[in-house]
Amino acid sequence: MIIFYKPNQPDTFENIYNDFLALVERMPHIRRRQVIDVLGEPRGPSRFYRILEVYYDDYEQLQASLNSPPGQETGSELNKFPYGSYEMIFADVYEEYGGQTKAKE
Repeated sequence: MIIFYKPNQPDTFENIYNDFLALVERMPHIRRRQVIDVLGEPRGPSRFYRILEVYYDDYEQLQASLNSPPGQETGSELNKFPYGSYEMIFADVYEEYGGQTKAKE
């Protein structure tokens, strides 16, 4: 997951981001990707701008993807974003369909 902070120059960000995303799409082993445009927070504007989630079957597939030639090229492109303008984290996702806890009977 890459969390991008609100850029000072949105047009410049979008140009770099589009080039970056095109490289992400060439990386192997990706199960799916999800782009989230942040609208705001309950109290108003957010410091976050966009979140890119890239899903793999497991951590080993993630590592293989990052270490592949396309993964290395994508990592180099990530360096074109200004220092401190994003955070990258690795996480396990636990998903439950329906979003409701069954009531006790």
